[in-house]
Amino acid sequence: MTFYEILINRKSCRKFTTQPIEEEKIETLKKAALLSPTGKRKNHWDFIFVRDNDLLAQLSDCKPHGSKLIRNAQLAVVVLGSPEISDTWIEDCSIASIILQLQAEELGLGSCWVQVHKREHNENTSAEKHVKDLLQIPENKEILSVIALGYPHEKKEANKESELLFERIHFEKYNSTL
Repeated sequence: MTFYEILINRKSCRKFTTQPIEEEKIETLKKAALLSPTGKRKNHWDFIFVRDNDLLAQLSDCKPHGSKLIRNAQLAVVVLGSPEISDTWIEDCSIASIILQLQAEELGLGSCWVQVHKREHNENTSAEKHVKDLLQIPENKEILSVIALGYPHEKKEANKESELLFERIHFEKYNSTL
């Protein structure tokens, strides 16, 4: 599969089968995460790979909306960074998150990004605090996302080139086209 084919085919997957992810695919995902670039190559990110069903269920409750899909994933990867080491931690962790998703697509896995940063668990607790407490993450780390992974329950139709928003492409100046 070419990189372009990966981009055309990748869609968020919110329903997963119960098929476990093979160890060699998990190893590839680990390496892909660690190969993701960071500003000034500070490599300040950390990744927590979660497969335990009880922990997945608790992670799925990190916020009221948009996280329940984690419960049925076969793997969740918590992506966190170190703001005291790099002021680009959000950008760096965003890159790592999408690299995990693109690698998953190439491996035949589905994925979905679950935003944690600046989200609420409930009116008294942030989603980040919930996850930090659950996974014993140090206070100096910040959580950006949880990437839910597994074999897709259904194959979604690929993105269509005809639906690409070419009007969002500008040349030289805003609102100029070729």
